[in-house]
Parts: sequence; structure tokens; C-alpha cells
Amino acid sequence: MPPQTAAVKRGNLLLLEAMGGGFTWGSALLRWLHVIAAIAWMRWGFKNEQFDEDIKYVVFNEDDKDKMTPEEFAKAREVMKSQMESRDRHLAEQAAQRQSSKA
Repeated sequence: MPPQTAAVKRGNLLLLEAMGGGFTWGSALLRWLHVIAAIAWMRWGFKNEQFDEDIKYVVFNEDDKDKMTPEEFAKAREVMKSQMESRDRHLAEQAAQRQSSKA
């Protein structure tokens, strides 16, 4: 009997599952086209320094100071500063690329 192949085609449903250490797990049911979009988004995030354990701190602002320990709040401010510097650097690089492509 010949081996069966399972080629993924546009429009197919895919069930993705992953297990990590402890009780960490995740799953998703996606259409094939969405998988391509998710991979592109993750690639963009990696290239633009968005996969960082500290990214969770970016959502906090001065109004959250009383909800955090002083150490957590200081970390949140430090991470926000780092993210803004990264953003400014990427925007400057994009502007330089646009200028060089016009010349």
C-alpha cells in the first residue's frame, strides 16, 4: 500500500497544539490562509524586536503606579523607555531607506 500524503491546501482547517513546561499549553483551530498571515505577523514581530518577555509592561502608565510594587513600576518605565527608543530607531531606519530609494 503506498504511503499517504497529507498536503495542506488553501481553505483547509488546521488544529495546532503545543505543550510547554508545567501546565503551559495552547491550541488553535485555523484556516490555512490565517496560518500564513500569523507566520508573517510573527516574522515581523521578531524582526522589529517585539518578542520580549518584558513587552507586557508596555501597557502600564502613570495611572497604574498604585497597582504595582515600586520595583514593577520602575521596570515598566524602563521597558517603555526601551520600546520608545527601539521605535524611534526603526522609524529612522525606515526613513533613511525611503530616502535612499528615492535617490
